[in-house]
Amino acid sequence: MRAWIISTVVAALLACGQVRAAEQTLRVIAHADLKVLDTTANTTYITNRYGYLVYDTLFGLDSHFVPRPQMVDTWTISDDRLTWTFTLRPGLTFHDGAAVTSDDCIASLKRWMARDAMGQQLATRIAVFEAVNPSTFKLVLTEPYALVLETFGRWGAPPFIMPAKVASAPMSEVVTSSIGSGPFIMKRDEWRPGSTVVYVRNPNYVPRKEPPDYMSGGKVAKLDRVEWHYIPDANTALSALTTGEMDYYELPPLDFIALLKDNPEIEVKVIDKLGVQQFMRPNSLFPPFDNFKARQALLYLASQEEFNQAVVGNPDLYLKFCGALFMCGSDNETDAGSVKAPDLAKAKALLAEAGYKGEKLVVLQPTDRPPYNAATLVMVDKLRAIGVNVDLQPADWSTISIRRARRDPPDKGGWNIVITGHGGPDAANPVSNYWIGANCEKANIGWPCDPKLQAMIAAWSHEPDRDKRRAMIPALQEQAYTSVSYAPMGQFFQPIAYRKNVTGVLEAGMPVYWNIEKK
Repeated sequence: MRAWIISTVVAALLACGQVRAAEQTLRVIAHADLKVLDTTANTTYITNRYGYLVYDTLFGLDSHFVPRPQMVDTWTISDDRLTWTFTLRPGLTFHDGAAVTSDDCIASLKRWMARDAMGQQLATRIAVFEAVNPSTFKLVLTEPYALVLETFGRWGAPPFIMPAKVASAPMSEVVTSSIGSGPFIMKRDEWRPGSTVVYVRNPNYVPRKEPPDYMSGGKVAKLDRVEWHYIPDANTALSALTTGEMDYYELPPLDFIALLKDNPEIEVKVIDKLGVQQFMRPNSLFPPFDNFKARQALLYLASQEEFNQAVVGNPDLYLKFCGALFMCGSDNETDAGSVKAPDLAKAKALLAEAGYKGEKLVVLQPTDRPPYNAATLVMVDKLRAIGVNVDLQPADWSTISIRRARRDPPDKGGWNIVITGHGGPDAANPVSNYWIGANCEKANIGWPCDPKLQAMIAAWSHEPDRDKRRAMIPALQEQAYTSVSYAPMGQFFQPIAYRKNVTGVLEAGMPVYWNIEKK
């Protein structure tokens, strides 16, 4: 009798909409610990993926890397291609209930453009940037620019739209607010740094009506709750996925892939068809890497296959060689200027020419990121082989992501070399590839400075003809290999893994959590 009463009450409440069906919670093994919420000051993947959950963007790339409107409803371009006018979709609100306005978009874009390489290129061409009314704003350019929409819709570190009162704070202040207008809301009261981040479905989010396609289309939040769990021990993480304690593994170690594929309850999927490019990033502020010859030395340390064997192992998941700084498999692929074979003697000679005399070089070692850690150990072995006095400093990736942003001298908390990576359409574009940019103090961490390369990137972005832009890539890449913003270590493909009761996983180039359901 009691069971009948309970079931009747529950059925009645469901009919009234007062009780939802069992909550859908996706438990994710995150690839890193979320420590920084400022998406304009931090370019790490973990902060970027947080941004896509809680914020929205004006445009998003489709699977052909064409920018499509997201928060924008309509836009117009004047005949002289100097005036761009954008009108927002109706019904956009922030998590606190405030409407998204033109002022929010302008403030967010200005903050982002101050730091982002692609944003900086656009900013130099803006004469007027103003609100027309609460839902419409316009740009007036000093000259036609071919990449306006690509800039607003860039993939890896886009201009997320935040409230104007947050975005207008001095650039010296780190953004700590998590109020966005995206499909999920961060539960600040459940955030446990070093352990757990929790997001819940935004009930007021109005998705676009188009089907999802890469980063464009409708961002329908079908999950009630997304939990990121930071589990630095790979074996513990693997066990949690295989037993069903966790549902989704963002970055399974590559040597686990074969084992995961053999599990009938696990799906292994490559969601980034361009793959990942790992590279050595030297700090150009301090000796010896303030000299381009020392940076060139890094190109000769080891073959890409040697790095990939240590990082990936399985030759089905990596390219034997890729000389393209703008990703093999992209429209901008070329091997112009690339170094195809290692030469330790030449590396040692270049370092000597740069003035290196045996000083300690601080190398940051990310202990909780297996691909970066493996590549770092190979690099360190080669550096020591050519006489470098390596000061290897291990730390978790989140700690390294904070330290690498510091401009202090290496012996006072700074660094000389760090390994990182990127991929997808951002890496394939000379403007959105924020690691290739060499804009001195405005450049990304490592702060490379090459005015000639910057001028070539600016000229490329100014050219409206796609074929002519493509023809400019070999010379641009040759200059990049001369000044060496970074030294590529190879290109590989990183699958994700999830339990088969999880459906709707999108091939968006990175993990996104809209469209996903859990049976």
